[in-house]
Amino acid sequence: MDPTEGGRPATPPLRLRVNGQHHDLPADPRTTLLDLLRDHLNLTGAKPGCNHGTCGACTVHLDGRRVLSCLILAVTAAGSDVVTVEGLAGETLHPVQRAFIEYDALQCGYCTPGQIMSADACVREGHARTDDEIREYMSGNLCRCAAYPNIVAAVAAAAEEM
Repeated sequence: MDPTEGGRPATPPLRLRVNGQHHDLPADPRTTLLDLLRDHLNLTGAKPGCNHGTCGACTVHLDGRRVLSCLILAVTAAGSDVVTVEGLAGETLHPVQRAFIEYDALQCGYCTPGQIMSADACVREGHARTDDEIREYMSGNLCRCAAYPNIVAAVAAAAEEM
């Protein structure tokens, strides 16, 4: 039997766990994690902003650490645990999500999922002790609406609750 599909070697399915669910997905080796999440799993929280890793709109957690999913090839995430903004909350909103609402830390909302994922990592990793520390850790996430003071306040509030 020929192990090729259309003249190319067959690609084994990519296995990863996303938001607690296991998936076996066909994936071209050139597919980014962002494209896999959006195009194959219909998880559209992570946004394509710059596709260069400079805006943070595509931030997700990979094995517990924040990553820019536009820069990660999906095949390098094989066997990993991926959490997107859709999987952050359980039965109720996550403390960071509640704080973003309470402190009006969003305007247009495009960057919000990436901001929330970075904010959660910021708090979990102990980088939310001061406003300056929060600003430094969150500096990789751009907000074109300039909601930065509210984002810092939301992260600080979430840190107290978490």
